[in-house]
Amino acid sequence: MVYHTATPKRSIAASLDAALFRLVSGTLVVFTFFYSFWSAFTTTSTPPTTDRPHSCRLPPPPRLPRAQLLRRPRPELQPGVVAPDEGNPIGDHLLLKLFKNKVDYCRRHDIDIFYNNALLHPQMFSFWAKTAAVRAAMLAHPEAEWIWWVDSDAAFTDMDFLPPLPCYHRRNMVVHGWAHLLREKHTWTGINAGVFLLRNSQWALDFLDVWASMGPQSPDYAKWGQTLSSFFEDKMFPESDDQSGLIYLYLKEKWGEKIYVEDEYYFEGYWLDINVTARYTEIERNVAALRRRHAEKVSDGYARVWEEQLKEKLGLRRPFVTHFTDASPAVGTITGCIRARAALMP
Repeated sequence: MVYHTATPKRSIAASLDAALFRLVSGTLVVFTFFYSFWSAFTTTSTPPTTDRPHSCRLPPPPRLPRAQLLRRPRPELQPGVVAPDEGNPIGDHLLLKLFKNKVDYCRRHDIDIFYNNALLHPQMFSFWAKTAAVRAAMLAHPEAEWIWWVDSDAAFTDMDFLPPLPCYHRRNMVVHGWAHLLREKHTWTGINAGVFLLRNSQWALDFLDVWASMGPQSPDYAKWGQTLSSFFEDKMFPESDDQSGLIYLYLKEKWGEKIYVEDEYYFEGYWLDINVTARYTEIERNVAALRRRHAEKVSDGYARVWEEQLKEKLGLRRPFVTHFTDASPAVGTITGCIRARAALMP
């Protein structure tokens, strides 16, 4: 005799739960399959975690009160027009080192560099060549907020410092000098026109036109030479030059309202007045953190240690830019070679 055992029927609630489970499971399987297939063709590889910037990076080194960087306007560096080849390999080597110094600084701070070795106006020779070169850079790169002119015989000797551009929001030109000496003594060396910042604006284009009108391309060149020689009693030569013309426009014309003479930090230094190599070497010898070579990625921390050692020691600090005026690096003079190599040494 065969006995049939009746299978108990599941409740409606249990059936619904089972159906819902199968539906959700199937949906997840399908979603996982399509997501894996899609991500294989669209997702790019990410760099290793060690290459990403740390969230706990050291803050930038403290500077003078005016040098606090509030934001980052984008400047563009315009090196000076290189002198024609004078057949001296030592001079060529020094000019190459000086240009590499500018390239290294721009790379570290994400600044574009506009290199030019052409004389853009045949009559605007020597120091007057800058007016045409700066104007060309402005017209070629309207996206740059500032054009930063640096003579070919100048070098950056504080690679960690950045000019406090936000502090100059009401000025259109920044140049190193001493405003009180300019007003009291009318000295033609109160400003150095070899390094300056010029805002890329219509004001700057108009100013360059007026400044260039004092140069050898102008029919009033001789007249301007007489005017500047009579205005500056300590002027050493009778011809009109760019530096005397800039000071004259700053003191006597309306342009001075938008020109700022920077003397609150060591913006630029004359090579004959600088003798700090021995003292820097002594600090490196006494501070263990400064004796080690360091990579650019950790320069912020390295600069912070230097700042602590140089705090309130204005006579000990290297200038931001060292200018080898009269050193003739293009000619390769012995004195110029020694000074240039000493300043360019890391």
